[in-house]
Amino acid sequence: MRARARALRGCLVGIVLALPGLAPAQSWPDRPVRVIVPVPAGGTPDVIARLVTAPMGALLGQTMVIDNRGGAGGMIGAEVAAKAIPDGYTLFLSSPGPMVILPHLQKKTGYDPIVDFAPIGLISSGPFLLIVHPSLPAKSVRELLALARAQPGKLDYASAGNGAANHLAMELFKSLAGVNLSHVPYKGAPQAVTDVLAGQVPMMFNSIAPVAQFIRTERVRVLGISSAARSPQLPDVPTIAEAGVPGFEATTWFGMLAPANTPRALILRLNQVLAKVVQSPEVRAQLEAQGHDPAIGTPEAFGQFIRNDFAKYAKVVRQSGARID
Repeated sequence: MRARARALRGCLVGIVLALPGLAPAQSWPDRPVRVIVPVPAGGTPDVIARLVTAPMGALLGQTMVIDNRGGAGGMIGAEVAAKAIPDGYTLFLSSPGPMVILPHLQKKTGYDPIVDFAPIGLISSGPFLLIVHPSLPAKSVRELLALARAQPGKLDYASAGNGAANHLAMELFKSLAGVNLSHVPYKGAPQAVTDVLAGQVPMMFNSIAPVAQFIRTERVRVLGISSAARSPQLPDVPTIAEAGVPGFEATTWFGMLAPANTPRALILRLNQVLAKVVQSPEVRAQLEAQGHDPAIGTPEAFGQFIRNDFAKYAKVVRQSGARID
């Protein structure tokens, strides 16, 4: 009897100790959820974040508040997210830069992209467009390469910042094409696009949606698309590979993460809600309008995706000689 009593007391103690851990999962969310976006308002990650968080908040019954923490190529926002309390009230919407690129360009990032985050789910992936200001005397990739070879190091290109995906896309372009272009990093894509439109910097890689209106009004010229195949949205735009740089392919992606040690139950719930939102006809159509392919899977699949991309960009950085300017 005494043994049974001791066992029963042990079980009761175990249950009581477990209750604090269960309570957050049962009551969450009981206040607004912060979503850190590591770029200024208006950048593509910000657009994607607002697209998915509004319906996610509706499903969860709480507001999801966007917290734009731009700068340092996304590292500032990533570090804030990584060091947040892992209670489900701080999430992180990332693109490749702070997670799989900058760690290969910086000796210290203030966080470990593999260890300090709990993946929730991949949202979408998509290509870049190589755009140039109309004043640049190049109407094709081959003409741009000829111009760059005639003026090594004298042509500039803009990016969303050191280590941003469009920075590495251009570094890969330079490496495969054998040309020397000078990097002008900005604190986000909107500022970079503004200066390309003004002719301050003659070219850059950028996502489709933010520059679509400027393509239609001929304020920028498109020379190629970075994907392996042409886009159904822009069937007349050649791939960079077919236009003069064989083997070139570069894409960007967006995904949601939480600080490491966020309760597993919350990660799974967030994944389910995110999947429902991304698979909805309305959000799917808007992602496709952004030039992105909707993509959702398990947290484990997204974690493996990040690890694979991390290894891929380590190779790109090494082979291209990319550096922080």
